[in-house]
Amino acid sequence: MTEDAVSPNLDSLVRQVLTSRVYEVSKETPLDPANKLSRRLRNNIKLKREDLQPIFSFKIRGAYNKIAQLSPQDQKKGIITASAGNHAQGVAFAAERLGLRAIIVMPQTTAAIKIEAVRAMGAEVVLEGDSFADAMRRCEDLARKTGLIFVHPFDDPLVVAGQGTIGDEILRQSRGQLDAVFVPIGGGGLIAGIAGFIKTLNPAVRMIGVEPFEADAMYRSLEAGRRIQLDHVGIFADGVAVREVGEYTMPIAQATVDEVVRVTNDEICAALKDIFDDTRTIMEPAGALAIAGLKSYVAKEKIRDKHLVALLSGANMNFDRLRFVAERAELGEARETVLGVTIPERPGAFREFCSAIGRRVITEFNYRLSQRDQAHIFVGIGTSSKDDAAKLSSSLNELGYKTVDLSESEVAKLHVRHMVGGHAVDTEHELLCRFEFPERPGALMHFLDALGDRWNISLFHYRNHGADFGRVLAGFEIPERDRDQFTEFLEQLGYPYQLELESSAYDLFLS
Repeated sequence: MTEDAVSPNLDSLVRQVLTSRVYEVSKETPLDPANKLSRRLRNNIKLKREDLQPIFSFKIRGAYNKIAQLSPQDQKKGIITASAGNHAQGVAFAAERLGLRAIIVMPQTTAAIKIEAVRAMGAEVVLEGDSFADAMRRCEDLARKTGLIFVHPFDDPLVVAGQGTIGDEILRQSRGQLDAVFVPIGGGGLIAGIAGFIKTLNPAVRMIGVEPFEADAMYRSLEAGRRIQLDHVGIFADGVAVREVGEYTMPIAQATVDEVVRVTNDEICAALKDIFDDTRTIMEPAGALAIAGLKSYVAKEKIRDKHLVALLSGANMNFDRLRFVAERAELGEARETVLGVTIPERPGAFREFCSAIGRRVITEFNYRLSQRDQAHIFVGIGTSSKDDAAKLSSSLNELGYKTVDLSESEVAKLHVRHMVGGHAVDTEHELLCRFEFPERPGALMHFLDALGDRWNISLFHYRNHGADFGRVLAGFEIPERDRDQFTEFLEQLGYPYQLELESSAYDLFLS
């Protein structure tokens, strides 16, 4: 298939959807009203509850539809796939139901609960590498050597058709009251199936995809008119963390997707809370992506009284992530702003600052004496909106308090808030760098061995967030003459990294 826009055969896709075998194992999930969110956003919002499937994710549809329609000869060979998440469980579930051998290749960083869930369904688990790419390479090698049939997580017509049955259900359940459908996008299999079906039968319905800013392969591909491979993919919404969309799914998206909305991780956290408030159910980050996009779209387009559907794609949440989600949800809703404020270092100054804030709620306050003339405080303050937060910063500056809004700074939100008071007294040539360490034994030792005794570590902070990768902030004393050599070290290390050359949070609290 060429990279140029191709007119996909949507009639064939519709036939495959209508003749799929997903209901041998899947169920028609409800389209539930989101009453609280509907009242708040002044639209009729409904939730397509794919979190209620047997594996708590839509992935069972496509995986089973593909495997069930393999020839008897291919089924005898057995199946293999690479996945660290819901596709793995979908394939394992389908193989168990059909009595087939299944091998699932997973990264070594995969959470134990996911590995055990796959093994409990009778599949063989092979652990390989630190990333999905490592697992996929081993999977392809095993498929060649063993003759096992590879089941792709999204770039396959029968997988796409299986996901497309959701579109059929939405059309029937909405009973003609449907203006737009919001669908999370990873590799494109889900939205290709749903949009391909709905647009064929009702072209007036707007199909809107949703991606995180840090994993926006479909947005960039549609903008460019060809598939774009991302250099780096954020892993917070790991269910959609894909470097490149599918060769089969891309043309369908080009023909049927009206728009792709991108959202921040904080907006995803806020959406998780919204869903919990309406359903008392906790989604995984990718499962809340559609609601985050819906809220952003409604605010941007100022739409009212429309019939909107958001797909809740899955609820396989790592429990350890809840702390991070709760911490960031208010920021995502703009109900909290995080500020770095400079006040006089003298008795009574804190009281004067609180008086200047007025009756607002202080959600967080971090401070440690470091200078005798002025104090730098890290403070979280309750707000009602982004405009309200901007007015707060402006009013504090007008009162003589030098104020920096840190609400968009990942360095501040992930690390600095836990390190206030750690001003360096005698560092030289300090460079700040963010890393993603694989969450496995030996990852830190690998880093330290590679670093050796060439440069001094002047700062280090790590906090577990329940993900497959740990987020680390590190400082190094690097003389100018060593900068190129240090950059070479970072490249050879093999861990995703980002140099923080300009950081207000670092300047205020750590430098």
